[in-house]
Amino acid sequence: MSSVRTQRSSSTGSDVEVEVQSDVSVITERPWNVIVWNDPVTPMTVVVVVFRRIFGYSNNKCTELMLTVHHEGRANVWSGQRERAESYCVKLQVAGLQATVERDA
Repeated sequence: MSSVRTQRSSSTGSDVEVEVQSDVSVITERPWNVIVWNDPVTPMTVVVVVFRRIFGYSNNKCTELMLTVHHEGRANVWSGQRERAESYCVKLQVAGLQATVERDA
């Protein structure tokens, strides 16, 4: 893999073309999702408060996520690195919510 880019030389003030060779390829991993599942016990207001406390989301976003959980049975509340997803999942479970971690499709 190579690319050509133009640089301005600081000593001469003229443009110089430089070819850069690179064998580095970027591998992007699929993110991990934290899923919260609907349960018939936890009040909706509690779910909103838990989301605010754990994720720091706005009240509107927390309410939107809670309604998604309520109406669709589940919601993806966070995506990213596996370790952080697992940490969020445990925090949600400690708060009394049913949560799991799954790999993004």
